Amino acid sequence: MPSSRRSSVMGARRAGAPRNGSDRPGSLVVVGIGLMLGRHTTTETLDAIRGAEHVLHLLTNPAAEAWIQRLNPRTTPLGDCFKEGKSRTRSYAEMAERIVDAVRAGEQVCAAFYGHPGVLVSPAYQAIVGARRAGCQARMLPGISAEDCLFADLTIDPRGLGWQCFEASDFLLRRRRFDPSVALILWQAGVLGEGSIRPQMQARPERVQVLIDRLAPHYPARHPVIVYEASEFPITEPMIKQMALRRLPEQPLYPKTTLYVPPRATSAQDARIARWFTGPKA
Repeated sequence: MPSSRRSSVMGARRAGAPRNGSDRPGSLVVVGIGLMLGRHTTTETLDAIRGAEHVLHLLTNPAAEAWIQRLNPRTTPLGDCFKEGKSRTRSYAEMAERIVDAVRAGEQVCAAFYGHPGVLVSPAYQAIVGARRAGCQARMLPGISAEDCLFADLTIDPRGLGWQCFEASDFLLRRRRFDPSVALILWQAGVLGEGSIRPQMQARPERVQVLIDRLAPHYPARHPVIVYEASEFPITEPMIKQMALRRLPEQPLYPKTTLYVPPRATSAQDARIARWFTGPKA
């Protein structure tokens, strides 16, 4: 093959040329089906799932997998990338690699995840980066997240006070700075310090105590915390349990469990800014 032609072919492959004989390059759309099965999925996401040539998915239960199979029979689950003792980081990388391989093969791919695909979903971001590096189009569609459900189920309006959120393990590992006068949300409390998965996974009580020790200087021992899980099915209720911070190790915390720590009361204000709201005196 002449060098100029060889360079042209190699360039096409680097740009995401399909390997299935089609002239059409592959593409990727990453979607989230929301938390509640069949109720939280947007019309845009449904169209993307139904119209895809190949749907790869990571969902939370068999009912969700059966539901997405009815929308599009050309599906492949990604859950088998998880194995006990296997690094979650490695599992996520393998999921992304499978997705990108399908895109590079020239398929119009939809990668579906529960919740919002851009919230704590590492393989979604990795797959988009990989597809774009291969010269293929890749985009993300939003979904209803656990945070959206939390605000609704707990009837919380963050207006004025605001809120701050962290992944629970990262919160401890990086010793994240936070403001106790602002609502604190900690995601994935059930996987504190876990590098892999294991059966019946829940947070180890001694690690929950480390979390309490991290929070204790900022809140009284009786400060209320809420253990929360959004409902996944229309016939079930969300799990909402309030307890004192010191009692937290007594409550099982699972991978989908979110901790909500209400703000500690404060009267601190910037006097100069406060005057803006009262206006000039007559």
